[in-house]
Amino acid sequence: MRKHEILSTPTRPLKIDAGKSVAALLEKMQGISFQGRNLGIAFQVWKKMLGDRVMIMMGMSGAMVPAGMRRLVVYLIKNRLIDCLVSTGANFFHDIHETLGRLHFQCSPNIDDVHLQKHLIDRMYDTLADEEEFRKADAMLGRFAASLDQSRPYTTREFLNLLGKDLSRRAQEDGIVTAAYKAGIPLYCPAIGDSSIGIGIAENRHLGKNQFTFDVIGDVLETAHLASDSPASGVVYFGGGTPKNFVQQTEVTATFIRNTTEGHQYALQVVTDAPHWGGLSGCTLEEAQSWGKIAPDASMVTVHCDSTIAMPILVSALSENTALIRRRKKPVFEMGQELKFSFPK
Repeated sequence: MRKHEILSTPTRPLKIDAGKSVAALLEKMQGISFQGRNLGIAFQVWKKMLGDRVMIMMGMSGAMVPAGMRRLVVYLIKNRLIDCLVSTGANFFHDIHETLGRLHFQCSPNIDDVHLQKHLIDRMYDTLADEEEFRKADAMLGRFAASLDQSRPYTTREFLNLLGKDLSRRAQEDGIVTAAYKAGIPLYCPAIGDSSIGIGIAENRHLGKNQFTFDVIGDVLETAHLASDSPASGVVYFGGGTPKNFVQQTEVTATFIRNTTEGHQYALQVVTDAPHWGGLSGCTLEEAQSWGKIAPDASMVTVHCDSTIAMPILVSALSENTALIRRRKKPVFEMGQELKFSFPK
């Protein structure tokens, strides 16, 4: 390329928007640089997904619910800005905690942790929770697992759907699990044993009250069908870890269903990890293309940012696009022991 071709797109200095529209701000941020530009591009990628016939799958890791992101995720679910959520058992557990009317609390990250332990208070950086309340939730989850059919395994999707139905009867406010049940969309938790949900069920089994088991391979097959049987698929990641990899691999497992590699056609991720350590959490979307997880011509962007900054801005901006949300051709799910879904024409 010649010099004048390289220097063809100038930056556009940002100015104050008198209308105070978050969506308008993100539109303008495409003209600036660094992660501000990437956040603006992420907004565009998400809007493109909403305008297409796409299965939108979201992965979320980190302590997002204790950090105050629960209502934002509930909004995404209720308004069908996503069609499927894969998250950690911790996030679902903290969501259940808040759904039952319990709280998380702010603190200084420099607080005395030995003193906290004496009072049975748990810390997540600058956020606290009451361990005694957590233990009550553990016991409740163990009892719920014991109430289910012990003669067969359950996918985490079926388990969380039934749990959402049960919690809806006594919820103080809709949470992620109850909102997903009411909206009829699937939740998955591939590392459910690595959480207080697993601890609660294990404690109940230790007391001789259940023989409940999860069918995590069933989760793999179901999510492979979500990718393979949809007109197109798109992914949204807040954080990395197991949720990101589990959603990424759906396009790999889908190959044994349709015998071709297509890759997710849309992808945006908000991450803080760096790719040069070689871990999945920080891996680039370009790296994922080498595996066939992301389509060669995908609309994609990576935002290097704390999710507690990016998520409120993105969700607020999307909420202003009411016509786009209303017109969306979203998949319709049929829940049960077997998951079925269809797209409108």
